[in-house]
Amino acid sequence: MLKVLVWTLSAFRCDLKIVSDANTFFIETILEHHGLKECFSEINTNPGFVDEQGRLRIFPHHDFTKSSHGCQHSSCPPNMCKGIVIERIQASLSMEDQKKTIIYLGDGLGDFCPTLKLGDGDYVMPRKGFPVWDLICNNRKLVNAEICEWSDGEEFENVLFHLISRIISIDRNNTSAKMGQLYSVDCKLETMPLPVATGHEAFPQALPVLH
Repeated sequence: MLKVLVWTLSAFRCDLKIVSDANTFFIETILEHHGLKECFSEINTNPGFVDEQGRLRIFPHHDFTKSSHGCQHSSCPPNMCKGIVIERIQASLSMEDQKKTIIYLGDGLGDFCPTLKLGDGDYVMPRKGFPVWDLICNNRKLVNAEICEWSDGEEFENVLFHLISRIISIDRNNTSAKMGQLYSVDCKLETMPLPVATGHEAFPQALPVLH
């Protein structure tokens, strides 16, 4: 399921980024096993590697022994504020010509702070029954993004693909409207054909993962 899902999102030209309180060794090992590492443009997490003695060494994303990351939200651990990472990503996206929509997926306490950073037009997908879901339910007025919950793998896939299809449709309509305005000025302008969205059914089944 993981491989098919990521492949499909890549086919939709989604810019996939990881914001995790795990570690690089754990995340990169999984992605490399599935051949998916190149599908992600960023991996924001705690540095981790195996040293010469074969020991796994993990360091904090933010060195809290030297200074605080500055976020006062109680749900953020001292080693990483995901909200700060999301703000940096948003600042980078704001420099692009076309407005980008963020879909944020999470289930832990540390995913509540970045949820609060999302704006109108963004989406947050919390896992029902997990810590971030409870925080969102108790603080819905603080969340500007549209909340799209899920409980299992099948529901997660259905909700995510529904959102992607909605975003593509909105972008297509906006592009058509803009090009219509351009045509009224200069009839020589031509539009680039939009890629046909390919459903995930067209991809092969996910390979079994060895434990």
